Amino acid sequence: MSQKNIAVDVDKVVKRYGSVTALHGVSLDIREGEFFTLLGPSGCGKTTLLRCIAGFEDVSDGRVRLMGQDITPLPAHKRPVNTVFQQYALFPHMTVLENVSFGLSRRGWTARDAEGRAKQMLKLVQLSDFAKRKPGQLSGGQQQRVALARALAPEPQVLLLDEPLSALDLKLRQAVRVELKQIQRETGIAFVFVTHDQEEALTMSDRIAVMSAGHVQQIGTPREIYEAPVNRFVADFIGETNLLEVAVRQVDGDRATVVLPGGHVVEVPAASGAKVGTGHLSVRPERMSTAPGGGDLTVLVEDHVYLGTDIQLHARLDDGAPLVVRIQNGAAATIPAPGTRLALDVEAGAARLLAD
Repeated sequence: MSQKNIAVDVDKVVKRYGSVTALHGVSLDIREGEFFTLLGPSGCGKTTLLRCIAGFEDVSDGRVRLMGQDITPLPAHKRPVNTVFQQYALFPHMTVLENVSFGLSRRGWTARDAEGRAKQMLKLVQLSDFAKRKPGQLSGGQQQRVALARALAPEPQVLLLDEPLSALDLKLRQAVRVELKQIQRETGIAFVFVTHDQEEALTMSDRIAVMSAGHVQQIGTPREIYEAPVNRFVADFIGETNLLEVAVRQVDGDRATVVLPGGHVVEVPAASGAKVGTGHLSVRPERMSTAPGGGDLTVLVEDHVYLGTDIQLHARLDDGAPLVVRIQNGAAATIPAPGTRLALDVEAGAARLLAD
């Protein structure tokens, strides 16, 4: 990819706080017009990395480039980026329109131009009818959109979002996700979104960087991250999975021969770095089905959970390892009783050998 297609280039960035290293030589690129998500648990370094891009934190080593320009030495107010935080920090005494136009006036825009741009942004976030209201008269979702309009108004080259939906309730969060993605597409601006919520990352992102302990574990599209995790951390953190301990007989490029619990020998896709010996397979619960004539695995059903759209079976393999299976709900769906021995088939290509 040519340099002009990269909005943000993070090059071997290290961040230290005294004796503690929060980022260990992180490298990644964020493309123009891309919705890119930094995903990981609390303390993984995702917000620290966002703050290094924004200029709120100095990097201890490495470089940050924006549209090919090295911005590492620039202070935050001189970087052509804007940030939307968890707390929206709207001015309670100002109207919605004044909140959006305030930053433009401070940047030297005329009152007329600032107001016109603010109205344009409120139209984009569908809040034109609320321009004269105060923030206290808005819902949480509406306040979030005001903060977004304010951040977009100066036409930043990149917009950074630090868990901006975390304060919203579930239904509202789901609705705002859709709006946020639509706004990103309409503006064509690269969004860098920080979250610990896997569902948010999977539903909104063009690409995701999964982080853990200051390292990037994997970068890929939502489907790549979910379907082809590279290691146990990614497989276990993204969605729900079964991690089966297996004997690995052979690894040949991206394929491997393994012995499943119960003795079946199968060929499976393998992540880069997988080795012969003892390994782990990742198998998603929805990628298994009952096999009345005998299958890849045999389990003892212990319990089930009715989830509406599907039925979650909790079972154990003969070696005592737990296994979760999801059966799609429907008129023909049957729920095996606790104590039932059940044969299961794993969908072709669904079991993946990980690089531990």
